[in-house]
Amino acid sequence: MKSPERYGSTAIGFHWATLVLVVIVGILGLLHDSWSKQTQGFWINVHAMLGLALWLLVWLRLWWRKKNAPPVLPETVGAFSRRIASLMHWMLYALMIVTPVLGIITFIYHGRVFDFGVFQLDTGIKKDRTIFHPTEDIHGYLAYALFALASVHALAVLWHHLWLRDEMLWRMWPR
Repeated sequence: MKSPERYGSTAIGFHWATLVLVVIVGILGLLHDSWSKQTQGFWINVHAMLGLALWLLVWLRLWWRKKNAPPVLPETVGAFSRRIASLMHWMLYALMIVTPVLGIITFIYHGRVFDFGVFQLDTGIKKDRTIFHPTEDIHGYLAYALFALASVHALAVLWHHLWLRDEMLWRMWPR
């Protein structure tokens, strides 16, 4: 249940599901050059499917946030920190939307077929290195930026919890 100081259970569920997907998709992305040629296509497809799931989850999360405003920050959080926190959150959302889009463009222009398990989607687009090489690089750089910002976000919460000893962590912690 949402209170003025804490997020509701749906927002908390969105937050932690997003974290889990970012971690799994990130690990798969980091490992994609390590897979054997026999299994590489399978794992890249899993990476793409989970990336699509992350993208959809973020849009659902934003829709939920529009209808359910986050709780007000404690009065102890100053104006500068509020602006930085807001900027950080919106940058995280932007990265979680743009990075998968570039990944999907890369996937398509690699000539790959989406395998959803029960059906396949072939866009019919042939492999085009002039498109997938730059989009693949940008996709990777944005993924690293996402990991960095998410790490700063987590460190900021830990700083609030361990140093300032305020209730910031408990606002998003599952009960």
